[in-house]
Amino acid sequence: MARRGDFSSLLSGLLVLLFLISVSAVTHDHQDKQVYIVYMGSLPSRPDYTPMSHHMSILQEVARESSIEGRLVRSYKRSFNGFAARLTESERQRLADMEGVVSVFPNKKLKLQTTASWDFMGLKEGKGTKRNPSVESDTIIGVFDGGIWPESESFSDKGFGPPPKKWKGICAGGKNFTCNNKLIGARHYSPGDARDSSGHGTHTASIAAGNAVVNTSFFGLGNGTVRGAVPASRIAAYRVCNGECRDDAILSAFDDAIADGVDIITISIGDISVYPFEKDPIAIGAFHAMSKGILTVNAAGNTGPDTASITSLAPWMLTVAASTANREFVSKVVLGDGKTLVGKSVNGFDLKGKKFPLVYGKSAASSPSQAKCAEDCTPDCLDASLVKGKILVCNRFLPYVAYKKGAVAAIFEDDLDWAQIDGLPVSGLQENEFESFLSYIKSAKSPEAAVLKSVAIFYKTAPKVLSFSSRGPNIIVADILKPDVTAPGLEILAANSPKASPFYDTTYVKYSVESGTSMSCPHVAGIAAYIKTFHPKWSPSMIKSAIMTTAWSMNASQSDYASTEFAYGAGHVDPIAATNPGLVYDLTKGDYIAFLCGMNYNKTTLKLISGEAVTCTEKISPRNLNYPSMSAKLSGSNISFTVTFNRTVTNVGTPNSTYKSKVVLNHGSKLNVKVSPSVLSMNSMNEKQSFTVTVSGSELHSELPSSANLIWSDGTHNVRSPIVVYTGDFSPPSSS
Repeated sequence: MARRGDFSSLLSGLLVLLFLISVSAVTHDHQDKQVYIVYMGSLPSRPDYTPMSHHMSILQEVARESSIEGRLVRSYKRSFNGFAARLTESERQRLADMEGVVSVFPNKKLKLQTTASWDFMGLKEGKGTKRNPSVESDTIIGVFDGGIWPESESFSDKGFGPPPKKWKGICAGGKNFTCNNKLIGARHYSPGDARDSSGHGTHTASIAAGNAVVNTSFFGLGNGTVRGAVPASRIAAYRVCNGECRDDAILSAFDDAIADGVDIITISIGDISVYPFEKDPIAIGAFHAMSKGILTVNAAGNTGPDTASITSLAPWMLTVAASTANREFVSKVVLGDGKTLVGKSVNGFDLKGKKFPLVYGKSAASSPSQAKCAEDCTPDCLDASLVKGKILVCNRFLPYVAYKKGAVAAIFEDDLDWAQIDGLPVSGLQENEFESFLSYIKSAKSPEAAVLKSVAIFYKTAPKVLSFSSRGPNIIVADILKPDVTAPGLEILAANSPKASPFYDTTYVKYSVESGTSMSCPHVAGIAAYIKTFHPKWSPSMIKSAIMTTAWSMNASQSDYASTEFAYGAGHVDPIAATNPGLVYDLTKGDYIAFLCGMNYNKTTLKLISGEAVTCTEKISPRNLNYPSMSAKLSGSNISFTVTFNRTVTNVGTPNSTYKSKVVLNHGSKLNVKVSPSVLSMNSMNEKQSFTVTVSGSELHSELPSSANLIWSDGTHNVRSPIVVYTGDFSPPSSS
């Protein structure tokens, strides 16, 4: 997913950065006016142009007042064009629609900051977040991916001491590959070396544990400080993918990483098909890691929004979905008649607002018989001579075709909730906007448009699970809810490999923007490592429980399975709250073996997973595994039912505490939920107490699960577990 072109946009990116710095001190006005930044791009070259007069004229026009005294806060007139002014919401809207205005930003959002996601979750930079530096420096994150770029500033060892004494790994990255006191180990499992050629491994590693690197951006987009959750921690890179990710390489990496002494494993890898645990290398490797006290964090996958599309299903792994944060990138399209449309794009190209002729794919067909396929911009259906030098308009996302046919930009219909990087200026319009756009093309005598460079917009709406994020329910173990949690996975700026061009040429960048559960997964791995710095002796299941039970509660965005707990699990991660959960649901290796026995696994199958001969002396039904969430699949919808869940919590809060239970119903469900006992009185740390949750009801909805939240509260801690009861026949989506 890429973009290429004229990179005079680098200069524009620098100007935007200077612009952001210069306005960072501007504050809100009183009453209903707020300070906004009006960015107008490059300065006109006309010798008679006077920016200050122009800005005052614009402001007077939108304010519709004779006096605008005190409204203009600042005028930008040396390196770029724009101004800061006190505006009402209606004035802001009028300004945003004016020709020549690139974007209008609320001033409070325009300041140099971390690249959005960590600040969004409350894990602030520097002294804004409590840390345990000495333990963080002894924490090692194993990254299973496509390698790493060791020279990236995100992995510099400036200020680092020697590796932790527990580290038993090696630096076997290959020829000319050097580790350091930050990147303390590297291995590869195919010919070549541990260097990252795709950018994927470098990106994920820097999200989890990269250094804080200031003044980073993608051609001016996302200006700020890139960092991981635990910048003082160490990284060990295991290249298990080299064009393909083979099972043997993944298992070899688990084998090495466990012996090397890593604390957390992050693996943004998965399959599109569901395999039994005994045939799933990640599930097998993660079981061995769990038995040695290592938590494995795995991406849920990018095959959503189909139900039952999730393939990371083992309960001893932490499975992560992907959701929005509070920032996204958009690219405006300014039509020849002055109307402005807003589309999605991570577009670093700056065409200086210049308008180009528009050509609809249908009008550029190679022959009349190919007009239909030309609407979709199918390569063989387009005449390059009719496309060259114009903005190609397509019914679907095919920017590479536009690039190959010589178009200067592309505009297409795009109903996705995420943007991509492409090899030329593009903008993806939602269906309504695209229809309006086509109407303009048909009615205008000489249709033309300008595709503007992307800008970041910030918002305060609750996070939503992204459409591509794989959904539950769990096909292998219906009574284990998956995914476990969700985390930011939309347009994340992080380190990149110089071998990986985001475009269609050889242009390379040190930091790039990517979306996917591959990005949300290392966020949670970093959070797990952050928790471990405060609780080094916690088991993997305790860390997992802390993350799940302190997650932000989320609500179904639509009335179907794909937008409920099967999309987000326990909710959106909260790294600060997870360090102090109050109570945790602990599990041991023996518990997981009893769980597998409860699934009627035989000795042979159990040995394939655990690696040792096992005799089933105890059986635990999946429903009664001491999991932080509770889920039950029933055989039919038109039945009365009663379901029980047995759970045990461990006190990790305060020695003398009393927890009272509270049940909150979700999605309009009519469940009856009883908790016994309803009060838990803890007298000491690490004390364990058990309880039973009984859920009853009738006539389940066939297209929506019935759910509730159980919350244990002592007045300080709120320990929340989702309860999900559902019915229906689910099968994984076809992989064809």
